[in-house]
Amino acid sequence: MNTQFRKSLPGTKLDYFDARAAVDAIQPGAWAKLPYTSRVLAENLVRRCDPATLNASLSQLIERKRDLDFPWFPARVVCHDILGQTALVDLAGLRDAIALQGGDPALVNPVVPTQLVVDHSLAVECGGFDPDAFDKNRAIEDRRNEDRFDFINWTKKAFKNVDVIPPGNGILHQINLERMSPVIQAVDGVAFPDTLVGTDSHTPMVDALGVIAIGVGGLEAESVMLGRASWMRLPDIIGVELTGKPQAGITATDTVLALTEFLRKQKVVSSYLEFFGEGASHLTLGDRATISNMAPEYGSTAAMFYIDEQTIKYLKLTGRDDELVKLVETYAKETGLWGEALKTAEYERVLKFDLSSVVRTIAGPSNPHNRVPTSELAARGISGVVENEPGLMPDGAVIIAAITSCTNTNNPRNMVAAGLLARNANARGLTRKPWVKSSLAPGSKTVTLYLEEAGLMPELEQLGFGVVAYACTTCNGMSGALDPMIQKEVIDRDLYATAVLSGNRNFDGRIHPYAKQAFLASPPLVVAYAIAGTIRFDIEKDVLGIDSNGQPVTLKDIWPTDEEIDALVASSVKPAQYNKVYIPMFAKQEDDGVKVKPLYDWRPQTTYIRRPPYWEGALAGARPLKGMLPLAVLGDNITTDHLSPSNAIMLNSAAGEYLAKMGLPEEDFNSYATHRGDHLTAQRATFANPTLKNEMVRDADGKVKAGSLARVEPEGKVTRMWEAIETYMERKQSLIVIAGADYGQGSSRDWAAKGVRLAGVEAIVAEGFERIHRTNLVGMGVLPLEFQPGVNRLTLALDGTESYDVIGERTPRSTLTLVVNRRNGERVEVPVICRLDTAEEVSIYEAGGVLQRFAQDFLESVKAA
Repeated sequence: MNTQFRKSLPGTKLDYFDARAAVDAIQPGAWAKLPYTSRVLAENLVRRCDPATLNASLSQLIERKRDLDFPWFPARVVCHDILGQTALVDLAGLRDAIALQGGDPALVNPVVPTQLVVDHSLAVECGGFDPDAFDKNRAIEDRRNEDRFDFINWTKKAFKNVDVIPPGNGILHQINLERMSPVIQAVDGVAFPDTLVGTDSHTPMVDALGVIAIGVGGLEAESVMLGRASWMRLPDIIGVELTGKPQAGITATDTVLALTEFLRKQKVVSSYLEFFGEGASHLTLGDRATISNMAPEYGSTAAMFYIDEQTIKYLKLTGRDDELVKLVETYAKETGLWGEALKTAEYERVLKFDLSSVVRTIAGPSNPHNRVPTSELAARGISGVVENEPGLMPDGAVIIAAITSCTNTNNPRNMVAAGLLARNANARGLTRKPWVKSSLAPGSKTVTLYLEEAGLMPELEQLGFGVVAYACTTCNGMSGALDPMIQKEVIDRDLYATAVLSGNRNFDGRIHPYAKQAFLASPPLVVAYAIAGTIRFDIEKDVLGIDSNGQPVTLKDIWPTDEEIDALVASSVKPAQYNKVYIPMFAKQEDDGVKVKPLYDWRPQTTYIRRPPYWEGALAGARPLKGMLPLAVLGDNITTDHLSPSNAIMLNSAAGEYLAKMGLPEEDFNSYATHRGDHLTAQRATFANPTLKNEMVRDADGKVKAGSLARVEPEGKVTRMWEAIETYMERKQSLIVIAGADYGQGSSRDWAAKGVRLAGVEAIVAEGFERIHRTNLVGMGVLPLEFQPGVNRLTLALDGTESYDVIGERTPRSTLTLVVNRRNGERVEVPVICRLDTAEEVSIYEAGGVLQRFAQDFLESVKAA
């Protein structure tokens, strides 16, 4: 701690660390040029960094150097129950490993405050047209997840520094935005900016408050939990100047989908974005949060807004106490984090985006950045009236329409707009089509309170959008079963069925196994598509229905005005609603006096929670990187949904067959995501996505076949992926995966790395990696290697018959040699970049992974003591 920079914060009884003084002491006037991100990182260094290395680390921020690593120490860790649970399962397994080697397991605890919200385990089995849907879905969730919830309840008492928000309360990111984040922390008499990492790629949602919050994999989160610094190099910090203001009738969803398309094209992957300008100052905090939430969809690590009047207004709206609100404003203005103080900030580059250019939009199919203006749907062949047989579902049938995801349900304007559109539709006699499974799953209970206050809940319920859960549902693939008759028709007619949701992801195969493609839309548009019943519908022009006066009704007839929306938001959304929800949620629970053992009593007959194997057998041994055979040769844009899907488990899948053998009834198979605490189930999800295209498997015409398929070498036998993995495991065969660009994009899913490691994969060679997945691979002891520009699987004519070696000294971003041994005896040496980016990552990889590294360090520290 660098006490020379500790000062009193005016108007408070708190101190703060003056990062401006520390930076300007190195280079006078440098502070004024630093972006917001660099200022927060500088404060973290001044407060936490070893004084001996402080100046060197601060100089990197000042001089924008990216050749050395520096530490930052997030103030807290947030987790949803899937990755949070698996992280805690890993820590429970670590306790067992420590105990077996003579250490005290009770000493293994998160050092950093860790908050876990159970929000990813509910499936929408009952749609929003059932008045008892919420209670029924919660009962099913509890029954299916009894093993998981038993473990989570144990963690509350067994681990120090772990707080758990139980199921049925909302989505992690929305709760984080509305209450968890104080924006400015006050601990032990010192005020400092709130910072955090979260086990979900949408953690940056709270960046909208001026809080640096980034999504990491469960493995990196475990490292931070256990008190290790998160090592980083200065990222590209890009300014995004927002000009203009949205046109009438344009929602925050339309804005963020347009921004996602724009920013993907600008190639902002792994950068930190800072939004500023006149346009940004007019965005509500809800609008800002919708933009920040979608950071992983346009590829940035963070999507920052400054602290300003909109921040203060939001803190008051959401019921934060007056003392905290005053502290946030005082601290930000005193330390240079207030928006006005950033006008002299300098960026590597500045992008400009005109908010007035945004039109009504959906995104799809397949990717969030595939934006389509609704006025162009027919021209692009997505919509258009088609002849359909009476009594049958139409082509392009919308089988799922879901108002879901904290991306949009955090925003009162979005939700009130949906309610008003429903009211107007009901008044004209419009109804939801009978094949549409509709649902409303807000990220917070406050949404229901203000919709009730506005008189809009009955209107939504009348159209089938009753509350089914307060959880991450359809957006995460937890859309539940279809009506059996509808499912049968989809299968029998091989129907092009679709989903429309107000979420953030629409990758093929993610939303529902029988929804061939999915589209992202604003909450009011989701309601409109439930009425239309098909994506083959020009939503701007086609007739939604005929009213009681015989008049045709189109979208413009029922779309609410901005004035209506704003008036109802102003009169219906109140601080008291947030306090009613959050004061009891975060009240300290009385200790019931029941103690638990420091080691978890693992249940033998379970498919949910099992002692992890990461210290056993091959996982604890060396990785020779010799004679590796390819498990798969893959193209571009492989997502973590391809690598380890999260949606419902089907009976004919490898995981489904395993669960059936374990005696689990098919109706309770649950999702892949919920079983990630049991490696025997979860590893059967590796490459289990039915849309996967492994270029090693082709039909007679040479076309790549879609499916969870592999080709076992050297025999050349094509099998299901899991059978190939089992074969290679029995042979103790080292494996490699070859891939194209942007490998591992999507959710921060550590099982996308755990699955391949358990399969025996020692290295992944790709044209490029998404940030979170690359760190997860390192955390599991899998070596990420990157082809040099202009070289790839196609230029090298790789077909999967080769074997591979990797030679060279593994140092940060060194050049290694990938040796390709072709079947005809030819040997090709290919230079590749070692994507162990820091000395810390090299250390983690050489130890075998994050958990092995911690166990070694822990036992060494015990011996030293």
